Parts: sequence; C-alpha cells; structure tokens
Amino acid sequence: MIEEGKILKIGILKNGTIGSSLLLAFLMDERAEATRINVYEVTSGAKMHPPEMCTETMKDLLKWEPELILMSSPNAALKGPKAARDMAKEAGIPTIIISDAPAKKAVEEIEEKGMGYILVNCDSMIGARRPFLDPIEMSCFNADLLKVLAITGALQVIAGELNKVIMSMLEGTTPDLPRIIVDTTKAVKAAGFSNPYAEAKAIAAFELAASVSIITARACFVLKEREDYMPLLAASHEMMRTAALMCDQAREIEKSNNTVFRRPHHAKQHILTKRALMEKEQ
Repeated sequence: MIEEGKILKIGILKNGTIGSSLLLAFLMDERAEATRINVYEVTSGAKMHPPEMCTETMKDLLKWEPELILMSSPNAALKGPKAARDMAKEAGIPTIIISDAPAKKAVEEIEEKGMGYILVNCDSMIGARRPFLDPIEMSCFNADLLKVLAITGALQVIAGELNKVIMSMLEGTTPDLPRIIVDTTKAVKAAGFSNPYAEAKAIAAFELAASVSIITARACFVLKEREDYMPLLAASHEMMRTAALMCDQAREIEKSNNTVFRRPHHAKQHILTKRALMEKEQ
C-alpha cells in the first residue's frame, strides 16, 4: 500500500554523457504527469575531469535532500564518479549507478557500498576525435544510439528496474536495488517482441552497437596517425547507424502486426501494459 500523500524525491547526477542518461528522468515520467515523484537533476555537462566536476555537482544535489539518487556517467570506475559515490554513501542515500560496459571494473566497489547498478553493454563510446566529431556528428550518433537503446529493450530494462525501486520506497519498504548488466538477452526479453524476425533484428542491432566501442576505443586511444584512425571513426558511426536502421525495421514489423509492446506509467507511478493500438492499457 502506497503511503498516503507520499512524494518521493529522486535526485539525478549526470557527469559526462552516455546514451542511457539522455532521457533518464523521462523514463520515470514520460508524460510529466506523475503525482508521486519529484525529480531534480544536476549535471557537469560533457566534462568529468578533474574529479571535482563530479564532487561539486554531488554537493549541489545533496542540498536538495533526495531520497533516491541515480548517478550516470561513462565508465563509472573513474576517479570522479567514485568520489561522488563516496559522498552518496556517507549521506546514507540509496543510490543506483547507470553506466556503460567499462564500468564493470567498478562493480565490486559499488556492491561493497551497498549501491545498485545498471550497466548497458550496447551504450558504446562515441568517436571523439576533433578531426571527425563536430556537434552535428555527435547529435546524429546519439540519435542513433538512443533508438537502439529504446527499441532493443535496454531502456525498458532501466525503466522497469527504476520503477520497482520507486514503488517499494513509496510503499515504505526497503528497496532491492538492481545489480544488472544489460546484455542482449536481458534487453530483448524486456522489449517483448512478438515476431521472431523483429526480435532477431533487435538482437543483431544490440550486438552491433555493443561492438562499436571496440572500434572507437582503438581509434581514440591507440592509433596516432590520422590516416589510420579516421576510417575507423567513420566506420564505427556507420555501425551505429546500421544498428538504428535495423531497430526501425524491427519496430515496423511489430507495428504492421499491431503488436507493439507498450508500458505506460499510471499517474500514481505503477506501470500498465498493452499491445494492440486501440486496446485499453491495464
């Protein structure tokens, strides 16, 4: 039973950017009508360095006295995010880390702090070298990545796990914080495809997107000559674009069969479900 009049204060700390963080607040309240949660977001923008970028923003967030903290960043194993986690631990506030595959190096430390985590394998690093990446290329990559995260089910996993915690806290019980690495199997299961060909396309898209970071890491950190790294940077972004196109195809199959899986939030925060376009959500 939800505590009468209870409104949960959720603080979001964004240090740097990953695809999973772009619409994080809206995964909990997609129509801006939730009556049981208030969200406050603090960000350091694109930067995570020096580590003070993370700790100063955490100071700002803690002033709001959140009851639940969501921390998102690339590679949560870095010094800045770790220092911010230390502050959340000291404050005694339930905390969930949302990050990418390199953050697996921090899993043991996160668990020792009693925190939860959702790490998304396909949330790959962008091709961040000046001769290649300008604001438009950055925007196109993130648009493609967001489509992959949404349609393969990765964002469905995040939305579902966050809502479990929120509902527990609204009911006055101690939440079980998620400790999940979102791989292809977990993502596609959450997406709820009804057509096997749509599911197959989503699997292929997730795996292709996950492999992008292998290419971008080499192009950004290993190769030194422009003639060596530029083709790989371009190739990695073509891979993400192809993954997004396959996701489009998967969703179009589901739409043509009138079987798109929808999970809207009720205004009181619990999640409803429906398939057919004209059926009522339950």
